[in-house]
Amino acid sequence: MEVEHGAHGRARSLSEGWRAFKRSPFLPAVVLVFIVGAAAGLFAGSYCYAMANPTPHRIPTAVTGNSDKGEAFVAGMEKELGASLVVRRYPTYDQAVEAIADQKAFAIIELGPAAVRLDTSGAAGASVSRLLAAAAPEVGAALGTPVTVRDIRPLQSTDPQGLALFYISLAAVIIGFVGAIQLSVHAKALNGGERIAFTAAYATLGGFVICAVVDWLLGVLDLPFAQSWLILALTMFTSGMVFTMFNTLVGRWAMIPTWGLMVLLGNPSSGGAVSWPLLPSALGHIGRWLPPGASVNAQHNAIYFAGHQFVFPYLVLIAWSSVAVTVFTVRRHRHPGGREHKPMHAAAPTGA
Repeated sequence: MEVEHGAHGRARSLSEGWRAFKRSPFLPAVVLVFIVGAAAGLFAGSYCYAMANPTPHRIPTAVTGNSDKGEAFVAGMEKELGASLVVRRYPTYDQAVEAIADQKAFAIIELGPAAVRLDTSGAAGASVSRLLAAAAPEVGAALGTPVTVRDIRPLQSTDPQGLALFYISLAAVIIGFVGAIQLSVHAKALNGGERIAFTAAYATLGGFVICAVVDWLLGVLDLPFAQSWLILALTMFTSGMVFTMFNTLVGRWAMIPTWGLMVLLGNPSSGGAVSWPLLPSALGHIGRWLPPGASVNAQHNAIYFAGHQFVFPYLVLIAWSSVAVTVFTVRRHRHPGGREHKPMHAAAPTGA
């Protein structure tokens, strides 16, 4: 008698092999290999593009006084920098100083009949201030015009490069969405309201700990503690809810849009490591509308321009977190996780 063999006795067709591969754990693993490889290149490329060779484009500058030598100095600065000084003239020096405080200008050029004074604002942008301070003496020497350079609103001495603000905001952004990832993995059974509440809880604690370490423990920054804590907590919550929103929309691939938005695009364009006037123009405009840039901007204003703050960065953070919470709430049924509630009116067993 001839023995018939089952389907396992013949070689799989290509379509059968592909269907089996799609059901196996190897497909997402292969996809992740390519995603991680691409992410590594994009991560390095985005930071190098924005920060490796910062070039000035348009630098808002206040100008007071009037002299032929001074006008030649302004033109010489533009030529030396290869950029446009967006000059706004002020009748008095005090009005120009007020423009610095309002962050409408990054420097003041005071034109005297025989000399020029350049006042920079390191707090407004350390990288811009260094660039201007380096170029001014060279231009003055070429024109035979004495130039005095001073920083009238310097950074804190413990953060001379102005990078600490970038680092604390970076920590809040990354730990914010890493916390949301961990909630999805280790506390998957949380329901919608519980997930939002625990995101707010770790954001509140995380913001406090960042401030305590940077200010009280290390003394790197002298922070307006309550306000900086609020900004960092709001940043962490926003970052966590952005991941949660994407997890609702695209499931297990949520890390891709979160990483792209918050890290590849948001952090290089935040103005923290390189001031906005030195960033590629598109990044300089986009950064203000993204959570990392809003966080850096809010901290920067709180620490160095306490009397001249703007509500815009707070509105950006609130808008992103509100959109994320709304999308998550509306599409909650698509979010992986949660638990079913058993009905309270289940029939009780009857006696014998």
